[in-house]
Amino acid sequence: MKRSSYEGLQEKVRQLKTPEIEVWLNQYPDKVYTIKLDIPEFTCICPKTGLPDFATIRVEYSPAKFCVELKSFKMYTIFYRNIGIFHEHLVNKMLEDLVKVVNPRWMKIEGVFNPRGGITTTVCREYKSK
Repeated sequence: MKRSSYEGLQEKVRQLKTPEIEVWLNQYPDKVYTIKLDIPEFTCICPKTGLPDFATIRVEYSPAKFCVELKSFKMYTIFYRNIGIFHEHLVNKMLEDLVKVVNPRWMKIEGVFNPRGGITTTVCREYKSK
């Protein structure tokens, strides 16, 4: 098996210290409804080339006790502008960070990354409460 030149670039991605995402108390926890958040101008950095990656990030969730506070989430997303991170890692990290503070009934994150070398990358991950 040929080793990738990308090996070792993302070893500590799960320990990345990101800005705090704040929440607010849902006044309708007895109702099942959906919140959709779209970030159409998301940017991060390719860890291999150092060039910017552009994407649309879509977050969809059904809140239980808490909802995402938007200003803090905006600051969270802006943090990634200077971070080298693979598309797959970004979506997974973002979902884990959001689920940790929001504890939703379910949540889905989709990252649609602009073409790089003629290839558009879309990464999706879902969480369902137990």
